[in-house]
Amino acid sequence: MIETTALHKYLFSIHRIVMKYRSRTDITVLILDAANGGATKTKIMYKSFLSYAQLKEYLTMLLENELLEYEETRQAFRTTEKGLHLLQLYNKIDSLIPNIRTA
Repeated sequence: MIETTALHKYLFSIHRIVMKYRSRTDITVLILDAANGGATKTKIMYKSFLSYAQLKEYLTMLLENELLEYEETRQAFRTTEKGLHLLQLYNKIDSLIPNIRTA
């Protein structure tokens, strides 16, 4: 499992900033983390603080880029190996330059 301490700190900081200032990368990472291990649309929507319309747009993009997959049997989305790799890279970059968001 990926170390998500940095991500959890970031999620906490989300509550302290205005949501409209999130980048597409930030939103993508939130979705991939929410779907890690499997999650329904509702769970992903709430964990990533998105409207249903926004979520549909991101899910389409993430499925097309093979960062997420849909499991028919569980009726859930799951982060792929490629998506997990993106999360690892994001966390690595975040640990190298953690003060970018607080500046």
